[in-house]
Amino acid sequence: MTAQTFERLDTRTFSTRAAMGTAAAERVATIIAAAIAARGEARVIFACAPSQNEFLTGLLAWPVEWEKVIAFHMDEYVGFTGERPESFRHYLREHLLSRLPAAPRFEPIHAEAADLAEECRRYTALLDARPLDLTCLGIGENGHLAFNDPPVADFQDPERIKVVELDKACRIQQVNDGCYPDLAAVPTHALSLTIPTLMSARHLSCVVPGPRKAPAVRATLLDPISTACPGTILRTHPSAVLYLDADSASLLPR
Repeated sequence: MTAQTFERLDTRTFSTRAAMGTAAAERVATIIAAAIAARGEARVIFACAPSQNEFLTGLLAWPVEWEKVIAFHMDEYVGFTGERPESFRHYLREHLLSRLPAAPRFEPIHAEAADLAEECRRYTALLDARPLDLTCLGIGENGHLAFNDPPVADFQDPERIKVVELDKACRIQQVNDGCYPDLAAVPTHALSLTIPTLMSARHLSCVVPGPRKAPAVRATLLDPISTACPGTILRTHPSAVLYLDADSASLLPR
């Protein structure tokens, strides 16, 4: 493992995706345990994407008191139910929730709701009930955090969750990830937690593997902090760690 710091952001690079996931899981499990010890519960936002596979697999190995965890997720396609295999609720259940010995309280985004404004108000109330302990996130190929693509990202967003239109680069990533056969099949709109919501957690754990993420990782760590690359805002958080593998870190200076 090699470590670097970019402003306030600790960056740790591992030789393999598996080692990266294991290391991220250890820190996340420790943060969850500390939150439970301090406040009786842990409030955690999870990303739902193939980039998180190794991290979630590693997390399953830790003896977390999952019945004391309140789990949120960060986005969902408009109109999708949780039963659709492409939905992010389905991903989280398949890769984590259904495999745990004790189920956390899961608060899903109901993106199929007839009144999306009301759904945003409902989810905002859930998020605002108490401070968030941890956001587990990734970075998109276009530098997005959740579905805050450069055209819609706002570091001072007054909303906690909002409807967004996905830009073309984001939609192409869904094809690259093997989630859809072609661009025409990828949804165009989603409900997404905003950047201030993601950043409001006490701790951040950002897991970003693979060669297709290398340009976004370089931009996140070296470009000016701006919504041109939303990931750059991670460099301002007081307790954030970015986990990379050799491929995603390949464009960084040695």
